[in-house]
Amino acid sequence: MDIREPEIKRKDILILEDDHFNTHNVCIVTGSGTGIGRATAIAAAANNLMTVGLDFNETEGHKTQKMARKMGGQMIFVKTDLCQDAHIENAVSEAAKLGSIKFVANIAGIQHIDSIADFPMEKYDYMQKLMLRAPFYLSKLSIPHIKKSTNGLGAIGNMASVHAHISTLNKPVYNITKFGLRALTQSIAAEGEGKIRSFTVSTGFVKTALTLNQIPAQAKQRGITPEEVVRDVMMGYSRIKEMMSPIEVANLFIFGFSRFAKYLIGGDLLFDGGMVRTYAQKKIE
Repeated sequence: MDIREPEIKRKDILILEDDHFNTHNVCIVTGSGTGIGRATAIAAAANNLMTVGLDFNETEGHKTQKMARKMGGQMIFVKTDLCQDAHIENAVSEAAKLGSIKFVANIAGIQHIDSIADFPMEKYDYMQKLMLRAPFYLSKLSIPHIKKSTNGLGAIGNMASVHAHISTLNKPVYNITKFGLRALTQSIAAEGEGKIRSFTVSTGFVKTALTLNQIPAQAKQRGITPEEVVRDVMMGYSRIKEMMSPIEVANLFIFGFSRFAKYLIGGDLLFDGGMVRTYAQKKIE
């Protein structure tokens, strides 16, 4: 099974006609240095949005910027440690200089495989800061800008997971943060009065470095081979035995930001190959 991260091609990007998709409007994307964050930044730029990518990895962030511009889009990269409030504040300030902040994609995240009993608390604290506190603070700072923008419309998308619906073995903090993002999403939507929308994107396993890097740890924890991790653990509950590509996930954010998602308010885009809805059924079988 080939799980290398695929190349991003323009023909695979969802391009939508939307009056809000123009270079006067800003889309902030976290985790833009790799994986889903990179793909979403590129897709947003390809849809004519002034894209501001945030990541602590300066080399990969600038690489994404070049890729976005090669696609004909506009993107600025701001090196940002999302665990530092001052960095988030600076990123929003820089983004506001480029136009009206309209869209935010909270995507940055990491994984750590361990049981609750063995989970290191410093890793717990880091994941909470990166994957829950940072999206909250970035949303808190961006919402006033969205309100001040033309017609006050905008949207905040949060990268959830099947782990925002079901909790699986040895991923307790990942599960907690993803469930938390759904709560944050619904809280933003509840306050948004239908003008500031918020939504989550929940996928199964995606062909990213995050996925690749957790395979050895999963194999060790479960006492099985890496091949068995991919076949039986990752794809075992999916009715489609193929991982999504990052750009397929990015396209869901583009749809969620667009005029076509007018009624997506506090909702979740569950694109998981049937994993969640058939999870209990598969275990019974």
